[in-house]
Amino acid sequence: MIEKYLRQSPLAHLGLGGQTGDDAAPARVHLAERPFFGFVNLRGPGADPAFLDAFKAASGYALPAEAGTSGGGGNTTALWLGPREWAIVDTRGDPDAGPRIAEHLRTALADHQVAVTDISESRACIQISGAKARATLQKGCPLDLHPRAFRPGQCAQTRLAKTTVLIHLTGGGPAPEEPAFDVYTVRSFAEYTWLWLEDAAREYGVTARLS
Repeated sequence: MIEKYLRQSPLAHLGLGGQTGDDAAPARVHLAERPFFGFVNLRGPGADPAFLDAFKAASGYALPAEAGTSGGGGNTTALWLGPREWAIVDTRGDPDAGPRIAEHLRTALADHQVAVTDISESRACIQISGAKARATLQKGCPLDLHPRAFRPGQCAQTRLAKTTVLIHLTGGGPAPEEPAFDVYTVRSFAEYTWLWLEDAAREYGVTARLS
């Protein structure tokens, strides 16, 4: 068990809380760390209606069945990872979200063949938004992120600058042409991913902050 007073976000050593950026600057990319989010890996029989019904009864929403999609309700979102695998995330910044979600699902799905694993502490989440967010990601990602191909709510496991990531287009930013992406990576690659994104976005103007 992680002692609460010892908890640090993966990018805490970068001091992002003090990097609010210059609001007057014409930055077209905005980076932010989402600290202390919940990330639970769920594996189960995706073709079993009883399992799907049990999850819906426990969470209030249905698991996404279509590849690369997400669904959610309340404070959590389910991201499709495979026909029998999902990530259940809560990005509100609650350090206890992961263990709480995992325990709730283990109890609710006890009659089904499932694996529920809280891996929150092993992951980092970087939000990238702004008019040039897509252009920045495309510098190191082979995925087609054009608005016609990758719409709000879609997610995909892919590569970014040689690192394995999970990208989720959460929606538009201040305007439809300013999307917001959550980029999940393993904790040990958090600083590398952050610095790569910061460098890739530099030509567009970039702000960095703690979410």
